[in-house]
Amino acid sequence: MLTVEELKTWLHRPLKKDEKLLFVLASFDGPAHVQQIKLRATDAGLRVATGWNVSQLLGRTNGLAINTNAGWELTDLGRRHLRTLGYGKASVAAAQVATDLRALLLKVTDEETKAFVEEAVQCHELGFHRSAVVMSWLAAVHVLKNEVLKKQNLKAFNDEAARVDTRWKPAKTSDDLGAMKEYDFLDRLVAISLIGKNVKEELHKCLKLRNGCGHPSSLKIGPNAVAHHIEILLLNVFQRFC
Repeated sequence: MLTVEELKTWLHRPLKKDEKLLFVLASFDGPAHVQQIKLRATDAGLRVATGWNVSQLLGRTNGLAINTNAGWELTDLGRRHLRTLGYGKASVAAAQVATDLRALLLKVTDEETKAFVEEAVQCHELGFHRSAVVMSWLAAVHVLKNEVLKKQNLKAFNDEAARVDTRWKPAKTSDDLGAMKEYDFLDRLVAISLIGKNVKEELHKCLKLRNGCGHPSSLKIGPNAVAHHIEILLLNVFQRFC
């Protein structure tokens, strides 16, 4: 059963009206009448629900919810549908990270970055933990590469890269930057003051997790570990450079 605190998180995500009502039903331990549903939704901060035709909306869910003598209740099909939306596969904190990422998507103008982030958040919401780690890391690296390729940063990066490795050929494109190992790439970013040392250390941890998830291994991770990984990237890469 969904707690009221958890319900608050779900109701403030970009879901359809009927899906939000299904989440409200998931917060009851049994059937609920229309007024109970509206009151619960209002208590969770969804005040617009007071004007909704609850019975009409739930009646159009094609069997995800049914109206019995005791009130509206979720069916097994309805519970499965909520799981496809991420219910039961992520903690409240993990769900909040997904919400924050979706809010960030509205501000991202680079289409390739947006595609990476969109896929990462979808994997996260569906409980594909390893995929979420990999896709969010790819998105973050893409953002950092774009930042390096800006005119004011590229020369400094190439100069520092050549100082460390005389074999380095000046990068002009994202593919050129890809010739450098990501661990070393992060070190160069610190040297040109694009990121700080503490940020680099956290990103190194993210890279290590990404490597563990991106290759066949016995590593197992849950939604909270993924949420932490994405939150680090969200706060230190996406929100700063997007």
